[in-house]
Formats: sequence, C-alpha cells, structure tokens
Amino acid sequence: MDLAAPIRAADTFQRPRPWVAFPIAVVKRFGDSGAGSLAATLAYYGFFSLFPLLMVFTSIAGIVMSGRPDVQERLLRSALAQFPVIGTEIRSNIGSIEGSVLTVVVGLALALWAGLGAVRAAQVAMDTVWDVPRKRRRGTPASIAIALAMLGVVAAFVLGSAALAAISTAASGTAGRVLGLVGSALLNVVFFAITYRMLTAAQLTWRQVLPGAAMAGLGWTALLSIGGWLVADRVASSSDVYGTFALVIGLLAWIYLGAQLMLLGAEVNVVREHRLWPRSLQPPLTDADERALRRSAGQEERVDAEMVDVRFEGEMGQDDASEHAEPDEEGTWRASTPSGRP
Repeated sequence: MDLAAPIRAADTFQRPRPWVAFPIAVVKRFGDSGAGSLAATLAYYGFFSLFPLLMVFTSIAGIVMSGRPDVQERLLRSALAQFPVIGTEIRSNIGSIEGSVLTVVVGLALALWAGLGAVRAAQVAMDTVWDVPRKRRRGTPASIAIALAMLGVVAAFVLGSAALAAISTAASGTAGRVLGLVGSALLNVVFFAITYRMLTAAQLTWRQVLPGAAMAGLGWTALLSIGGWLVADRVASSSDVYGTFALVIGLLAWIYLGAQLMLLGAEVNVVREHRLWPRSLQPPLTDADERALRRSAGQEERVDAEMVDVRFEGEMGQDDASEHAEPDEEGTWRASTPSGRP
C-alpha cells in the first residue's frame, strides 16, 4: 500500500489552485517561521507586561483625569474588555502608583520599563516573520523608542474603544449592538495595520499590511464575541485542579491565542507580498519553496560584510545560483540574486 499516495494527490490538487494553495502556504509559512514558538514567547512577556502597563495606565489616567473618576473607570473597562471574563478579576488586582512626586515618577518609570518586554518581543517576532536580516534590525535605543510609540498607539486604541462604547450605548437596541460590533471591527483592523507597520524594521506600505490586518482585526472581533465562553470554559475546567491558578491559565491561554492570530495575519501579508505559493507538500520543490527558503536563510546575516548564499541541488555555479537577502525598491527584504533577479 502506497501511504504517500494521498499526499501526492493533495499536492497535485492544490498547486494549480490559488484558493487552496494560498492558505496552505500561509500555514506552512507559519511553521517555517517558528510562529508557534514566537507566539509562546509573546504570551510569556505579555503576561508579565500586562500588570505593570495597566498600573501605568491607571496611574496616568488618575493624574490626568483626577476630577472625573467615571471617565477613569470607563477607560479601564475599555482596556480590560480585551480580556473576557477574567477582565473583572484583573481589575480587582490593579491599583495606581501613589505617594510623593518622586515615588510616582520612579514607580511609573520602573513599571513602564517592565511593561516594554511584550512590545519588544513583538518586534523580534515581526522581524522574523518578514525575514529581516539580523544586521538590519533595530538596535536597543531604536527598539525602545518604537516600543514607547506603540504604547501610545495602544492608549489611543483604548480611548477609541471607550468612545465607541459610549456611542453604542447611547444608540439603544439592535442599532447600538450593530454599531458597536462594526465600529469595534474597524477599530481593530486599524490597530493591527498600524501594529504591522510599526513593529518591523522592514519598510512596509499600508497596501502590504492591510490584508493581514483585516483578517486579524475581524478575527479578534469574532474572538471577543465568543471569548467569554472560551475563557470561561478554560477557567472552569482548570479551577477544580489548579484553584486560583485557573485565572493565570485562562489569561495565558487568551494572550497566546491573540498572539497566534496576530502572527497569522502577518504571515498572510508576507505570503501575499512575495507570492510564496504554491508550496509543496512533498518534493519536488516549487519556485515559491525556494524563494521562502532563501529568505529564511538570509536572516542569519549578522554583520554588513556577511552575505548568505543559498543553492539547491542541481544548481551549478555560484554566479548563477547563489542568492542573498537584499532590500527591494520599497525597502522590503526579499531574496534576490546579485543581478537583481527575483
């Protein structure tokens, strides 16, 4: 019995059909990039960054809006709405930094520094997904600057969510629910588009990031709609065994799910931009396979004098077959030959 026959049949079927080949290429690219491990890293840093960042947010909101506790509470609810079920539990454990001016300043600085870990980890993940050579990635000062700017984007997103919640509440009934759902979806798409452009050293355009942002934004909106059931089920199934640690399990699982969705949207952008489909399910390799492998190898260039050359079996001569990573005219890193042939 030929056990490889079904794989050959599936490969033959998907290669000439983009509607099948494209999602297969995205899934394969997800595995090639190690996106599952990257999502786990993001979940780890996101978990430890969440509470310091919420403390910073609560403290700054308390200082800026000292006379409007109702507005402060609305903003915090908008931020915690991204964590179904467990958001209320998180709220009971978050306070603001208080004391003298020096205490507040030092406390905010330390909490902000602790909270930057997730954003900087996301930068590494986005550079990895886009195959940015290590020698072209941002250094520590630039990385911190981008992380701080990204926190500003997150704050603007929370403000927008609060405003949207107020508008949808004012419009009662079905109209209010539809307005809230559509507005939330659009806001999420915009947020992911900005995130995809900011978090990588590759110079991307809005056109290049919009497809993945649309998928991730709509996907996150759908997850939030069913997130209460997902997280509640996880917490309920874990509470008998882990007790109060069930909250930690639910929070980690939710952050990990969101990180996977974000990286999946980024992979959609990469596969679409560089036409990394169809991918093979078994030999022989396709042209898209070779381009993807060349791009991945090019990441290992660590100093300016280093160039990674990639040749495949049957290619003769370094001048004809070797390739290395170079930026194209738009600044996006892609595999190309020394002569500029893609």
